[in-house]
This record gives sequence, C-alpha cells and structure tokens, in this order.
Amino acid sequence: MNNRFGMSIPFDMPLHEQADIYRELADLGYTDFWSSEADGTDGFTPLVLASQWVPEVRLGIAIIPAYTRGPALLAQNIASICEAAPGRFVMGIGSSSNVIVENWNGIPFVEPYKRTRDTARFLRSALTGQKVSGAYEGFEIKGFTLRRPPQEQPPILIAALRPGMLKLAGREGDGAIINWLSAEDVAKVRPYVDAGGPDKEIVARIFCCPSEDADAVRAAAKRQIAAYLNVPVYAEFHKWLGRSDDLNGMWNAWESGDRKAALEAIPDSVVDELFVHGSPESCREHIDRYHENGVTTSAISIMPFAGIDPLQAARDLSPESR
Repeated sequence: MNNRFGMSIPFDMPLHEQADIYRELADLGYTDFWSSEADGTDGFTPLVLASQWVPEVRLGIAIIPAYTRGPALLAQNIASICEAAPGRFVMGIGSSSNVIVENWNGIPFVEPYKRTRDTARFLRSALTGQKVSGAYEGFEIKGFTLRRPPQEQPPILIAALRPGMLKLAGREGDGAIINWLSAEDVAKVRPYVDAGGPDKEIVARIFCCPSEDADAVRAAAKRQIAAYLNVPVYAEFHKWLGRSDDLNGMWNAWESGDRKAALEAIPDSVVDELFVHGSPESCREHIDRYHENGVTTSAISIMPFAGIDPLQAARDLSPESR
C-alpha cells in the first residue's frame, strides 16, 4: 500500500472561506483531507464542502464517536457523503472518551469496546441496503433499511489505542486510526492490526508545528499533553506504551489538583516524541519515520504554536516540498 499524505481540516476560520485553501493543498500534493469531531465543527460538514471544491482528494473522518449518533442516523450520514464523494470517503469510528461522550453529550460511556464493535457490525450490514433487525449488546435495531445505500462501500476504520481495539480494527475493520503516539510506538501498534489480515490501513493523526522556537512549542505542547493524557483512556494507553516513569509525575500532580506542577513534570523528551517540531525539513523527516514504522496515511494536524501561520506550515510540509 502506497503512503498517503493527508492534512487535517478545517482550518480555524469560517468554513465558507476555505475553498481556495483546500484547492491549494490539493495542488501541493496532499492526497487526503481528514476531519474530526470533538468541540469544533462536526465531522461531516467540512468534508461535504471539500467534496465539491476538490473532487480528486480522498476524504476521511478521524473520528465519529460510536455513541453520539443513533446507528441509523450514522448510516444515513455516511451514505450521504458517499453520494457527494463517490469512492472517495473513508469512515472512522471509535469509542472516543468519557469527556466527549459523557461530560459533553450526556451519554453514558459504558462498554466502549462493545459499542464500537457493534456499530461497525451494524454499518457493515446497513450500508449494503439490507434490512437490519437484531439485538446488539448495546442497542437494538428493529427493521431498519437504508433507502439510498452507497454504490461503493466505504472503508471502515476503527480508532484504536490498546491491543483489544487494535485487534478489532484489524479483524472487523479495514484498518485503524491512531493518535497520541510517537513514530517509534507505531512499530508496537502495527502488528496487532496486521493480525486481522493483509493490506490494513493505518491512519495516524500527527501533531506538527514547524517552528524552531523549541521552548515556545514545548510550553504549548505540554498544555495539550496535560489536557489529553490525563483522560483515562489515554493515560492507560501510555502506561501500556511504557511511559509510566515519564508521566507519573504529571498524573500524580494532576490528580492532586496542582495543574502547574503537572505541566512542569512533563519531560521535554515526551514532547519531542509526541509532537513533530523544528525546521520544516526536520519535520518532514520525522513524519517519514511514522511511515517507515507502519503508518500508511499521515493526517497532519497543524498546531498553531509559537506564532506560526498554519497555512504556511501546510505549504512547508506538503508532499510537493519534499
């Protein structure tokens, strides 16, 4: 499988103003645009716009939480964007986190493995247009038929951190979506996905800030690390990856309520592993290491630290600049 180079969208400006940006990014060689869904735009709308503005680019979502839409509505969302971008859409689903699902959406975050698995199974059936009835472990479907199924079935990728979900991504998905890990961590993750069969795609969201102001980048990145890696699912992930010694100081300070000490306890080495920064050339080399270790599609997420211009950063990191 050839490597693909994607850019995370949308940029931090009104959606209707981004057509020229997407066109430029496509001309610079980006093969994919990847959206997400947390506390900004929804996952589908930026891609629907991009489907019309740049009809040659592949579009993906990393990710839609398996909880926040009913199964039938999710199937309709997917089928609709498949019509807008025939053969060019990749669906990413996952459990997300207790913060997004429970704290922000008021939905109990229970049995995330089963919910993700059953949503993937439901979508596999529903997107073909067959009538679906049955009791899954987390929900029951009674006689749903998708009236406008996609002519071409989209790949379904599963967001995965630890072995159970990684194996699920390989066994019942077309691959995995990964994030918050180093290039070297990919070599530990990839075999669990590959156990499900050949030709599995691995999409990695890679946080990148092409700036040589290392102090400013690290200070901002540590705030991001503290915000995310204290969420239970990510904390357990990094314990499994072997970062307990590096992150115990942060976890202990955070639990005690001392946010300042938590930030100070994050080693620079952890920032340098999880965030790509430095000159554009060194950033491109760092991104290449993700591919060398098993990532098939990089979804670069520009972090606007140290006063950088995100669009210029996307230009500097583009496939054309290699």
